[in-house]
Amino acid sequence: MNIAIQSDAVNASLIVTVLMALLAVRALRRFLDLPTRVPHLNRLLGWIWVPGVAFFALSYLVGWKANLGDELYFLFAYAVVVAVLIRVRDYRPARTLLLALAPLVLQAIAELLTLLNGGLFKTYNNVLESAQGFALIWFITFVVIAKNQKKRLEAERLQHEEEEKVRRQMEAQNAELERLVAERTATLQQQTEELQQALTELKNAQAQLIQSEKMASLGELTAGIAHEIQNPLNFVTNFADVSAELVQELEAEQRSPTRNSALEPLLLQDLRQNLEKINHHGHRAASIVRGMLEHSRAQSTERQPVDLNTLADEYLRLAYHGLRAKDSTFNASLLTELAPAIGQVEAVGQDLGRVLLNLFTNAFYAVQKRQQRQPVGFEPTVRVCTRRLPTGAVQICVHDNGDGIPEAVRQKVFQPFFTTKPTGEGTGLGLSLSYDIITNGHNGTLTFETEQGQGTEFVVTLPGPA
Repeated sequence: MNIAIQSDAVNASLIVTVLMALLAVRALRRFLDLPTRVPHLNRLLGWIWVPGVAFFALSYLVGWKANLGDELYFLFAYAVVVAVLIRVRDYRPARTLLLALAPLVLQAIAELLTLLNGGLFKTYNNVLESAQGFALIWFITFVVIAKNQKKRLEAERLQHEEEEKVRRQMEAQNAELERLVAERTATLQQQTEELQQALTELKNAQAQLIQSEKMASLGELTAGIAHEIQNPLNFVTNFADVSAELVQELEAEQRSPTRNSALEPLLLQDLRQNLEKINHHGHRAASIVRGMLEHSRAQSTERQPVDLNTLADEYLRLAYHGLRAKDSTFNASLLTELAPAIGQVEAVGQDLGRVLLNLFTNAFYAVQKRQQRQPVGFEPTVRVCTRRLPTGAVQICVHDNGDGIPEAVRQKVFQPFFTTKPTGEGTGLGLSLSYDIITNGHNGTLTFETEQGQGTEFVVTLPGPA
């Protein structure tokens, strides 16, 4: 009777273990999403109860000792769970559950000790029970950790799905935008061609205006050259006429029956002085022509040593005489403060001369307009000075005592086609071209300081030797 009762208790324990194994497999399937990750292994786990039934039958047929079938089935179920976790170890919560099951090895050891040597199990029964308690705490802790990990991974998965959804929406929007762009391309292409044609026409117009500005500068330069060379030529003509008269007087004196021996040396001395002056002014005219020929050679972008003081002085006088050729009543004071220590600088002489000519022409124009507005009590003055800075850079300053630049237009001074001159008197390209020549062509700066009613000073700064 006692044996029957004991057998029923063992079988009941085995049934409980099988049910626990089924519950563990069910929880494992849901927790690790086994139907999706390992569908084949998931189907095999549905038969985990079969070994329990086999052990249940063998316990009757073979007559195993107490709890043997239960212990064997526990070891089997434990091994299956561990194998499943190893199979899906790439999933982080599965690795955490493996750590959670690690201390349960002690319980498996206890089961093996029970099977192999019941006395040894009794000897270490207290130790094993304490270890099993610790293993249970360990198991619960890591199960909680694994659950939290799964929540985080699930949140990350949902976030990834949301991002993927947004990405697909963006791709759809991009496709729609590309379609719209493709539809607009044909229209824009036609508009582009029309704009290109308009741009070509605008460039042609700009080229014509630039050429007009160059021709205007050339006209100023030509007028200045003509006026500058006219002075030595007038001297040559006048002294030649006087010399011819002296020769006639000398010939008449030589034919006179009462020759004055003291008069002939005086006439010869005057004739010699006139010839010296003719020679001097002839060389002066030749130097002017030679200098202008040098400046009118084919334009080169190569920098060469240029005597800055000589260049500034020549173009100052050429600009002045160019304006006087148009208005002979105009007079102005020319002040030069040219530092002798500057010497020669590396520059494109023709381009730099064009800049100086523009600055001088604008300065004379400003003082001329103020003189016309204020004819009494105003003395037109244009001053040019050169100096070398401590950094090695060289400056050219052009100052006039005109009306100054109005504050409203100071920001537009260097803009192309902007001018304060009346229509027909300027193209608005002089200062713009000068700014480009200095900044882009010579790596320098072109600035100005102005005061309303007091005048304006433009400052050209050229960098020193590298």
